[in-house]
Amino acid sequence: MILIDTHAHIYDPQFDEDRDKILHQAEMQQISQIWMPNCARETIPGMMALADQYPERCLPMMGLHPAYVTATVNEELAAVEDHLDRHAFMAVGEIGLDFYWDMTFVDQQFTAFETQLRWAAERNLPVSMHTRSGHDRNAFAEAADLIENLRTSAPEMQNLTGIFHCFVGTLDEANRAIDLGFKLGIGGVSTFKNGGLGAVLPHVSLEHIVLETDSPYLAPVPYRGKRNEPSYLRLIAQRIADLKQVTLDDVARHTTANALSLLPTLYANLLP
Repeated sequence: MILIDTHAHIYDPQFDEDRDKILHQAEMQQISQIWMPNCARETIPGMMALADQYPERCLPMMGLHPAYVTATVNEELAAVEDHLDRHAFMAVGEIGLDFYWDMTFVDQQFTAFETQLRWAAERNLPVSMHTRSGHDRNAFAEAADLIENLRTSAPEMQNLTGIFHCFVGTLDEANRAIDLGFKLGIGGVSTFKNGGLGAVLPHVSLEHIVLETDSPYLAPVPYRGKRNEPSYLRLIAQRIADLKQVTLDDVARHTTANALSLLPTLYANLLP
């Protein structure tokens, strides 16, 4: 059995004291790859150092997280573009829309999101998308609307694909994401009693799901509220297996194949 954690911030300072131990524990749980989303300029050095240290296990993305969009958005985007031009990345991410904390720079968020979607399409890279709602605005719906509009006006966007990271939406939203050609990133929220996914995942085919932890955030039950880590991915996979009444091996086989299908050709030599 092989598992892939498609979203984990293991370069985060919360792991500075025991990162090697955390990676070893993940390996013991048969997690073959950990995909690392970038957040902003400040997170690039740590992420790239880890990618250099573990080139076959820790795969880097490059992007500007919407929660990091401020008045310096142009400088941040310039850094993202520079790295995309100079280095190989497995995806553009973490990008998207965040309406939860602060609406001050929402217009800049949309500009950054669209710009990075276009960069991904130009480079034939998948995207890892963050869509967190708040202030009576649905970030998932507005992100999906933007992608649909871009596909209407820009032919090069037709093949854009990727993951709706930390998907916690309704069945209708799940189907909309699938119709757009995206995978659903399912993490620790699936184990929460009030997470809402218990009513959704039984109706979603395994063909459309990938696994993620979002470490160090959103740890699954029984570790909810504590630091998350990639080795807990197995708990998420088991929760999906229970909801869908299939085996853990079934979940592992499908979700791993789904994740690998997103990897750009450059990473083909990493296929397990």
